[in-house]
Amino acid sequence: MAFYDSIRLEKGMYGNSTKSFTEILEELDPSENYKGTELEGLDAYQRQLKRYDIKVGTDRSDQVQKFFQTSDSAALFPEYVSRAVRQGIERADVLSDIIAAKTVIDGMDYRSVVSEPSDDEKQLKPVSEGASLPQTAIRTGENLVKLQKRGRLLVASYEAVKFQKLDLFTVTLRQIGAHIAREQLKDAVDVLLNGDGNNNAAVTVAANTNGSIAYSDLVDLWANVSPYELNTMLAPTDAMTKLLSMTEMKDAQAGLDFHGSGRMITPLGAQLLHIPSISGNKIIGLDKNCALEMVQSGNIIIDYDKLIDRQLERASISCIAGFAKIFPDSVKVLTY
Repeated sequence: MAFYDSIRLEKGMYGNSTKSFTEILEELDPSENYKGTELEGLDAYQRQLKRYDIKVGTDRSDQVQKFFQTSDSAALFPEYVSRAVRQGIERADVLSDIIAAKTVIDGMDYRSVVSEPSDDEKQLKPVSEGASLPQTAIRTGENLVKLQKRGRLLVASYEAVKFQKLDLFTVTLRQIGAHIAREQLKDAVDVLLNGDGNNNAAVTVAANTNGSIAYSDLVDLWANVSPYELNTMLAPTDAMTKLLSMTEMKDAQAGLDFHGSGRMITPLGAQLLHIPSISGNKIIGLDKNCALEMVQSGNIIIDYDKLIDRQLERASISCIAGFAKIFPDSVKVLTY
């Protein structure tokens, strides 16, 4: 009998604030012990699914009730929910294209670091012998990072879903994850525009002609972001249509890239992201490598007690996260 067949699964494995259910399983049953076997490539959680013959994500997936054949297998259900929601977050992910760093904390209080060098301090001027090197001041923000809880409640009873195939139920859970991802993106955009509470709202650059966008306006935006690199632009639907209608966007190479991959690249080489939640006539230009930090309190939070006990009604799925600016000058807003 393989060792993974003898592990006792219980609710308490979800109560650890610093380790996930899978991480605890991996400590008990390391994946490295299965190199060269038929179980190589499976993580500790997937081996438990195999142990109880629970098929997920295939055209022959089992029904939801398969998780509840024993008390031990029922303990696998919250992790299944968490993974499905996480898949939805990853599929709808735009945040990874605009954040420079992600910090996971154990708690609700966090102060990010802030560095606001002057124009003179951004230049590494020659230093004569014996003279002091110029300084870059790094300090903690005056205010805590504002963390937002985003999530959904499951409202279906166990009786309503127990005969449903797991692949279909997964689709519903992924949609919850996609919703969380979209709401977190709104929070990130709000911080880029209005700051994180430390008097660091983005500086605006006005277009030359009210109501329209010209190539020269993009050049002005690029110049104002300098010496940072303008490598990412966020635009609402109206701005997207104007940008895509520009003569410079009809360049053969740009059009070929758009038609071939769906990626939208500006004439300045920056990645162009469609963000419908941006209100007003504005485009956000930023250096994604140093503009924004994402702060997340723990991982996806689920009511594991209720899920294990088949009390799906009112079981919550949520994630707590916030955003902080790192180098405020690396973000500028073009208004038109």
